[in-house]
Amino acid sequence: MTTDTMKKLTILPTDHPLRGHVRPPGSKSITNRALLLAGLAKGTSRLTGALKSDDTRYMSDALRAMGVEVSEPDETTFVVTSTGKLLPPAAPLFLGNAGTATRFLTAAAALVDGTVVVDGDQHMRKRPIKPLVEALGALGVEVTSETGCPPVTVKGTGGFPAGRVVIDAGLSSQYVSALLMAAPGAKGPVSIELAGDEIGARGYIDLTVAAMRAFGAEVEQVSPSVWQVAPTGYRAADYVIEPDASAATYLWAAEVLTGGAIDLGVPATAFSQPDARAHAVISSFPNLPDVIDGSQMQDAIPTIAVLAAFNNTPVRFVGLANLRVKECDRVRALSLGLTAIRPNLAHEEGDDLIVSSDPGLAGQTLPASIDTFADHRIAMSFALAGLKIHGITIEDPGCVAKTYPAYWDALASLGVEFTGDRP
Repeated sequence: MTTDTMKKLTILPTDHPLRGHVRPPGSKSITNRALLLAGLAKGTSRLTGALKSDDTRYMSDALRAMGVEVSEPDETTFVVTSTGKLLPPAAPLFLGNAGTATRFLTAAAALVDGTVVVDGDQHMRKRPIKPLVEALGALGVEVTSETGCPPVTVKGTGGFPAGRVVIDAGLSSQYVSALLMAAPGAKGPVSIELAGDEIGARGYIDLTVAAMRAFGAEVEQVSPSVWQVAPTGYRAADYVIEPDASAATYLWAAEVLTGGAIDLGVPATAFSQPDARAHAVISSFPNLPDVIDGSQMQDAIPTIAVLAAFNNTPVRFVGLANLRVKECDRVRALSLGLTAIRPNLAHEEGDDLIVSSDPGLAGQTLPASIDTFADHRIAMSFALAGLKIHGITIEDPGCVAKTYPAYWDALASLGVEFTGDRP
């Protein structure tokens, strides 16, 4: 069964605690960082524990299009061999709705001696990239984006001058990460400074810096809002990628929702990704905090919001502005999905999401078809509701291939059953 033919999947509620062993896939965020850095490094790098999904395929295919040799000897390994220079691709780079690949490659294109067009699907063409385009322009890069979203055209000259750039990262930390990863290829030191204190998911910048250092970069954080990067270039490295914390949130939630015990093979404390902080919140179920700030664990919010439907008391989610410019407007998608299950189960107040919560939902028959808006996180999160409520149907279940192709198999291995065509 191909993704194109999968239309709907109905989850059958489980009558037993979910128990078993599930190893989450490798981190999407770290895999795409490591792939790019390996592509910019001279020599051969071996990336193990990597995620193989739509998003990482877009990144690896783009690197191949720019002259990098990328082989895949097994299901969790990339071997990347590069001269340390990216070549202009023969055609525009099509990156689907992969935000990391799109933002990171837009900045990396400034290191190419030639023209690079970075483009995506209809969803990606609605996701803002203007702050990154303006920052690259301030560094002397010739870059254009007619709509402030992809497609973006970069006319690189093999590098850019030393300098200082101020960037607005209020919408996404990926803009900062993109500049940071490109900076070692500049012709002199580059200083990157935040415009104001607002930044989405700051912890992902820490992931970026750690990966850069593993590939030989010299990065100094001189203040909470300023990074200094030396023009060292990168050297090849063997790099181990940790499991995906965002993917782990669905399993942590399934565990507490069913009173089960799911062994992920790695403790929550071992994750370095920002979404790992969701474990402490999820562990407090069914007494989640009255107010949950999603600004620094953005990809975990859909998981917790669906879990909150079964909480003992209502939950207000704040700090969600960035969720409106993800793969879809996730605040709206969550509100619509929860309301489809039961009227007034959730509503929006500005960018806040308020989930009314009702433990009595468990065991009820409440037929609801969940529009995922082709967003993997909406699909995976609302599957949790189907563990307790009869009649939850997920539209476009194949969209989970973006970051967790084996998600439905993982649930099935724990004893979850479905009707419909399962990926």
